[in-house]
Amino acid sequence: MPKPSGSPTAVVVSGGKQYRVAPGDRILVDRLKAEPGSELKMERVLLVADAESTKVGLHELQGQAVTARVIGHRRGPKVDVIRYKPKKRVRVHRGARADLTALEIVGIGSARAEKKAEKPERKADKAEGEKPARARTTRKAAQPEPEAAEETT
Repeated sequence: MPKPSGSPTAVVVSGGKQYRVAPGDRILVDRLKAEPGSELKMERVLLVADAESTKVGLHELQGQAVTARVIGHRRGPKVDVIRYKPKKRVRVHRGARADLTALEIVGIGSARAEKKAEKPERKADKAEGEKPARARTTRKAAQPEPEAAEETT
């Protein structure tokens, strides 16, 4: 359980692994398809805790996201795997290095609050003189009435 320090912490899932993060933390995760310097949202959040409350569960965490900035891509340390069976002439040596992505946690918050912040900007743009979006027509409205069809012939 995270310490009640005042700064929000979260548990997120990336690459099948769970990470406990706070704003300003730097973590290494499995390689992600993202350019260095770009920001991404990690939407698989399992827990969010701050000084006052702890939120756990799908209903409480719906809309929560962790924003992270990609620092760069690197490779992990070499892992040697050696299989040896004495007196059987079995000596197998294999090695591997994991491809990793370094992330810096920018913030923990809800995606809903960011979407609400975007809506007033759109209204302001429409007020400047843009035409409102055209309403969709239903099939009944798209079909001409029988009287209108007779008048055109």
